Amino acid sequence: MYDKLASIYDYFVNWDDRLAYELPFLEQQLRALGKDPSQIRVMDAACGTGHHAIALANIGFQMFGSDLHPEMVSMADANAKAAGEKVTFRTAGFGSINETFKQPGEFDAVLCLGNSLPHVASEQDLKKALQDFKELLRPGGMLLLQMRNFDLVMGEKKRWMEPQTVKEGTTEWLFIRFYDFEADGKIQFNILSLHRKPNAPWHTQLTSTHLLPIFSEKLKAELGTLGFRDIRLYGNLAAAPYEPGSSGDMVLIAFKA
Repeated sequence: MYDKLASIYDYFVNWDDRLAYELPFLEQQLRALGKDPSQIRVMDAACGTGHHAIALANIGFQMFGSDLHPEMVSMADANAKAAGEKVTFRTAGFGSINETFKQPGEFDAVLCLGNSLPHVASEQDLKKALQDFKELLRPGGMLLLQMRNFDLVMGEKKRWMEPQTVKEGTTEWLFIRFYDFEADGKIQFNILSLHRKPNAPWHTQLTSTHLLPIFSEKLKAELGTLGFRDIRLYGNLAAAPYEPGSSGDMVLIAFKA
């Protein structure tokens, strides 16, 4: 899915607004790990086109990023170069990041943002991903996960998300996102993208992938089994309390013992 979307991915994310909203919380949590950001090493797992990593590098953190899709990594490299920031991006999927970077126990924090973790294929792959994160972290290092609140998603079974519209010059884009809830408990996540120029017909593309719903209590239990401690839940990246029946997101912070 995302290899096909890489070239247009940044069109349907308003990065200025998103970073203005999310960066204060992320910076606060990372600064709590040490006074000097230049000494704090952070892995952005499933970094996409790299904007979170680039923005945190601009603040002064040592940033690294990984993504399963080479096309996304290429876009992240280009975005970092355009911003004049040094970030090390490499192609690596969940479960193989530590093997790819070969820096076990050297990261102060691992971030996995934007509903990326539910893209794992199975419960076993989820366990491998969490183990991979653990191996990247130093003792006392922080894991910060952000995803949709699947306690709510699977309770409501609401298919449709708000459509997004973007204009770039004379080109108009429309993105429609929706879920198909499958019998095996997984979700098919669909993005219908449409674009057109003035007085021209719409061009359409439908891309889909599968999501594994990750529930809050089960995730906490998995991390506890791996030895993570001081596990906290928030309802968004503005530090709102987590409410299983109403929060839009689930943000989890935990620390490696």
